[in-house]
This record gives sequence, C-alpha cells and structure tokens, in this order.
Amino acid sequence: MAARNRRLGFVAVLVALFTILFIVNRRQKLAAETADLILVNGKIVTVDDRFPTATWIALRGDRISALGSDPKSFNRHVGDSTEIIDLGGALTIPGLIESHGHFTGLGQSKTILDLTKARSWDDIVALVAEAARSAKPGDWILGRGWHQDKWDRAPEPNVEGLPFHDALSKVSPENPVLLIHASGHSSLANAKAMELSKITATTTNPSGGEIVRDARGNAIGAFIEEAQGLVRYEAGPDTPEEAAAVTRKLVGLAAQECLANGVTTFHDAGASLSTVDLYKAMAEEGTLPVRLYVMLSAGSKTLAEKGLAYRMIGAGDNHLTVRTIKRLIDGALGSHGAWLLEPYADLPPDAKNPAGLNTESIEEMKATAKFAIENGFQVATHAIGDRGNRETLDIYEEAFKAHPDKTDLRWRIEHAQHLSPADIPRFAALGVVPAMQAIHCTSDAPWVLKRLGEKRAEEGAYVWRKLMDAGSMIPIGTDVPVEPIDPMANFFAAVTRRLKDGTTFFPDQKMTRDEALRAYTINGAYAAFETGLKGSLAPGKLADITVLSRDILTCPEDDILSTEVLYTIIGGKVLYHR
Repeated sequence: MAARNRRLGFVAVLVALFTILFIVNRRQKLAAETADLILVNGKIVTVDDRFPTATWIALRGDRISALGSDPKSFNRHVGDSTEIIDLGGALTIPGLIESHGHFTGLGQSKTILDLTKARSWDDIVALVAEAARSAKPGDWILGRGWHQDKWDRAPEPNVEGLPFHDALSKVSPENPVLLIHASGHSSLANAKAMELSKITATTTNPSGGEIVRDARGNAIGAFIEEAQGLVRYEAGPDTPEEAAAVTRKLVGLAAQECLANGVTTFHDAGASLSTVDLYKAMAEEGTLPVRLYVMLSAGSKTLAEKGLAYRMIGAGDNHLTVRTIKRLIDGALGSHGAWLLEPYADLPPDAKNPAGLNTESIEEMKATAKFAIENGFQVATHAIGDRGNRETLDIYEEAFKAHPDKTDLRWRIEHAQHLSPADIPRFAALGVVPAMQAIHCTSDAPWVLKRLGEKRAEEGAYVWRKLMDAGSMIPIGTDVPVEPIDPMANFFAAVTRRLKDGTTFFPDQKMTRDEALRAYTINGAYAAFETGLKGSLAPGKLADITVLSRDILTCPEDDILSTEVLYTIIGGKVLYHR
C-alpha cells in the first residue's frame, strides 16, 4: 500500500511538473509571438528568394519576428500593446542602403550655398554677392555644386572652361570664398581666400594636384584635386568641444535627409578618426538614428599607429561599423582628374596633365593594402579612370596573392566609372566589389562623350550590365552631396539611363527593376558583410524597412520619379512618416 501511494505521489508530482512546464512554455511562446508593430495589407517584397513576397510583417524589438501572406494569420502576433499600421497596399521593401556617400558632407550641404542649380558663372557670382551683403567682414562664404559642363555658356575669360576669379573677388572683397565643384574634386577661390592662404605665382603644384594658371603663370582661382588643400579654410570652431558640437549638428541634418528618403544604412565613404570618435559616442548614447558603415580616411602611417583601435563591428546596437579603409587613387572625370590610360579627348596636346592625375602614390596604396589585409580591414578605393581602376586592381591582386590564406575579402572599388574592357572580368575574378552610382551616369553623360570620345565611352563608361554579366554584384548609391540622396532618381537612372533631354546613354547597360532593387538593398549589405543582418526581410533580421507610395517594380517608368517615401523604420521604430 505504501509503495502504491509512493507511485501515485510520484505521478502527481510529474503531472504537476509537466503542467507547470506547459504553462511556462505556453506563456513564453505567446510572448515570443506577440509583436510590438505589425504592418498589414501591403505588397511586401522581401528580396529573399525563399519567401519573395508577403502581405504582413511583424516586428518585435529591433528585429523581424514573422511574415505571412494569409491576411488573417497576423492576428496570433497581436497583443494588448501591439501597434498595427495598415499599408493600404503600399510597396514595402528592405530599408534602402546608400552604398556610397559622405555623411557629414550631406549635413554640411544644408548649411552652405547650393550651387547645383546655377546655369552660368554669372549666376554663381550673383549668389556669392548676395551672401556677401549679409556676411561680416572676414567671414568665409562656402558653396558646393557648380559644374562648368552644366553651364549654358562658357565663362569669359577661362582656362579649359574654368573661370577667372576677378568677378567673384569684386563682389566679395572682404570675405574669403571657397566654392567646391559638384564632384568635390576641384574648387574655386576668390582673391581674399588666396591671400589668406598665401597662394602666389610662385606657389608650386602639390603631388596629385594642379593650380590652374593663366598665360602669365598667375593663379586664376581654380584648384584641382590635391591642390584644393592649399586653400586653407580656417573659419571653423576654436576648441575640440565646439568642433564636436558642429559635427553633431551636421550628423543630425544628414540623418533627417536619410530618413526622409527611406535610407536606413549609409556607407560613409571617408571619415577622419575624430569624426569616428564622435560617431562612436553618439552610437553608444543612442543618438545616431541611421546605421553607419564607415570607411576610415587615414594614411598608412596613421593606420599603423592607431588603425586597429578604430576597427569595430556593430557598435551601439548595430548602428556603427568601422572595418574599411578609404583611399583615392585618382580624381574625377568632370575635373579632368580621373587617371586614364589615354589622354582626354577634349584637352589640348600641351595640357599639363593630359591623362588625368594619380592622387595617391602606388607605394602608399600598397602600404595601405598590406596593413588592411594583415589586420582584417576591407579596402575601398576611389577609382574613376580606366588607369586608376587598373592600377587599383593590380594592387589588390598583388596583396591577395601574397596572402592566399585570406579569403572572402570583398575589397571595393568606389565608382568604377570608366573601365578598360580587359579589366571588366577582373572584378568578379578577384572578388572585388564595384560600388557604383547610377545617377552619375545620367548626370555626367552630356559631357562624358567629350571627355572620352564615343568609342571609349561605349566600351567602358558606367558599364553595369557588362560587370553583372561577368559575375559582379553591384551595390549602388548616390555619392551625396555630389548628387542628391534621392533614391528614386537614382533607381530611375539605373533602370532607364535616360537623360533630361529624353535620350538614353547606351541603353544596353540598363539594370532591370529587380536588379536595381537588389543593388539598393541586399547588394549593399553584401558589400558590408551584413547580409545576416539586413538587405532582405526575414525573421531574425534587423527590422529596417522602407515603405513607398508606388510600386516602383511595376509602375510606369515616369511614375518612379514622383514616388514618395511613406515610412522609414529602423530597428522596429517608425523614424519617419510622411
């Protein structure tokens, strides 16, 4: 009898234990399934081949918890505190990744003269004259966005299309003026700025740069590539604390622009060590709203001394990653600074640099490559001209062969705008990522033929299709503030290659709409080693989402440009709502 009672007691304990475990498990399951936010009644394109589309998506914390296509099945994820947003059929895609831009430059562009709409040198002089009227004597006047090939007439006098400073200096005699080219690869300065910078007829050209001069050898006020550094802008804050406050303001302005344009991750193509220090502080504070993938701008000596301390992955709840080094091997096509294998078609035979400029020495580039591959850094090199790209590929290949144990490196070439046909297959063969900007193609096209001639342009200018057919994966961005951050204009350029006059620039190189969406999402994640976190919509990934007013995958082409961002969601939080 006693043994029977003991058995019954044991059974009772087991039953009670299983009951408790069942209840606890049920509660945990319910808690796990309950979402904080659910988006319903949408066309959700996941960019995940395993589950391409859905009609609802559930978010819990900063992650995606579930997706589905049954209109009613989301109900099991609804709890007392769940917020539900009805998308009304809107297209919902992974958060857009700006794969090449300049983050604080975007912020700064909101605080200086916008020269992008100027149709002539006279327009620019007028804008500066207006600014000078309200400026205090000695205050610097800054602007960005001019492009001599987009003016409706050439300035007189000029050197290779670049204006003399006289008219600019006349309207701003008490204020130093510095006006940066749209590309960022040349600048115009007035007499006051050159005086303060001690630039005279005897000032020599720096390596990789050119002071543009008249027939008498006097500086006309135009500075190309590395020569821009001769104009010493010294109107900044006096203390490190003041400098940090200014940069915080620029970060805030840049983040607002990103959110309004559906950009959830931004690849910052070149940040100083001090700027990274600030990014890290903001990420740890939780005041960095947009996720940043940052490329360090530093020489090989500085990298050897301090570089390793700056390598970080996923700091501040995946808001900051620094694992890339940015270098520049040449300049830009617009400033005749891109390094070409053959001379520019529109420069005279006696031009000072008929085939462009090498802005950083091959030896320095190789030293950076050695440091990077030995210390777990990716390298991202600005290379626009065909020689710049070839030299960069050669440097990468040499580093890879010297370290055969290092694999899946995903080193990048930023822009890859003009390539020799022989080098196009080398990108995929070496595993090098061509990070390109679709909008550069349609923006630059009116003068690219002048720079390169039709044969070279057709063979290798902005050849997305040739690169993809050869096996490359292309992430796209805008190079903001070189171009506006507007993702719809960039997407439109990728799928149409259509210019403002209605013509199409070598249409055989277009992307399909699906390819352009992948270039703006999963390809950007791939280029940053982040496909496990972002770039597609799947349970467990970061809840970074962009909602658009039109279906850019199916709507008429012209409707793409007027598509608006309805919601930008980062980490499960709605940070922008139109």
